[in-house]
Amino acid sequence: MNTQRYKKKIQTRLAELQGRLQKVEAALDEPADPDLEDQAIELEDDEVLESVGRAGLKELNLLNAALGRIDKGTYGICTKCGENISDARLDAVLFTMLCRDCANAGPQGPV
Repeated sequence: MNTQRYKKKIQTRLAELQGRLQKVEAALDEPADPDLEDQAIELEDDEVLESVGRAGLKELNLLNAALGRIDKGTYGICTKCGENISDARLDAVLFTMLCRDCANAGPQGPV
């Protein structure tokens, strides 16, 4: 497996996320509009931005953990069964820790 290729992809995604999170934070820091109706709309918008920010932070943490697995030499190995995770799955979900079979089995195991 070419972990350096995945490391580059993860670092690129991290940079994208950090840029997006900075924009979200800047938007949330903007002063409130003096018009009460506009404030109500801004509050709804802020809730959406906060949700986007939380999702971004979660992905940021997962990607950083994936970089840690690359450094430890365990990236691309399923944490549940120990089998290799397919390149197609890693390309789709850079931070995945489970192979397709284990991910589909869910927490209870195979059905």
